[in-house]
Amino acid sequence: MATVILVRHGRSTANATGLLAGRAVGVSLDTIGRDQAALTGERLAPVPLVGVVSSPLERCQQTAQFILDRQAGSPYAPVDLDLTECDYGQWQGRMLSDLMTEELWPVVQSQPSAVVFPGGESLAAMQARSVAAIRRHDSAFESEHGPGAVWAAVSHGDIIKSILADALGMHLDLFQRINVGPASISIVRYGAGRPSVYATNTDAGDLSWLSNGIHSGDAPVGGGAGLKAP
Repeated sequence: MATVILVRHGRSTANATGLLAGRAVGVSLDTIGRDQAALTGERLAPVPLVGVVSSPLERCQQTAQFILDRQAGSPYAPVDLDLTECDYGQWQGRMLSDLMTEELWPVVQSQPSAVVFPGGESLAAMQARSVAAIRRHDSAFESEHGPGAVWAAVSHGDIIKSILADALGMHLDLFQRINVGPASISIVRYGAGRPSVYATNTDAGDLSWLSNGIHSGDAPVGGGAGLKAP
């Protein structure tokens, strides 16, 4: 299969103030977030991406544009509603410091699979739609560009955490163990037998080794020699 680079949007104005923005419109990157997204674009510049798929929310599309601006080619750049933020329902627009006092908060922390946000979406449904979207795009990019294709998906923290949990074979109840920082890069390849996770939550480092894609088979016993830059 192809290789997907999971990119969280840079820090937003809501992140900076501790507000749960959810799907609210008009939430953009702040100055730090723009700098973070620019750095992510620079890290990905040596990697010829065949596509950059984004959540429709402004902060993700801004981050995606920083990536696209630094690509030598013209990657396919669609928006996918299935990669949008979780529908937090009545929690949307509230301060995280207030939400910590809600009875549902400890359940979100310890048993996410049981969580349905009041007036909103369940975390299980969020994971199901986002994983299905990633696998759908991954299959399409491989069909068009071959198994060496590399593409990016720009989305949100909980979305990417749930995708990584699925790729790692973790129960959703463990997904809070995964951290995904603003403008961070995580890398997953969906093989014929199982997904392989090559990186999680990175915000620095050379990615030129991805320029020729990842052509992986069975996992090397003992860890192997690793991947090298071209």
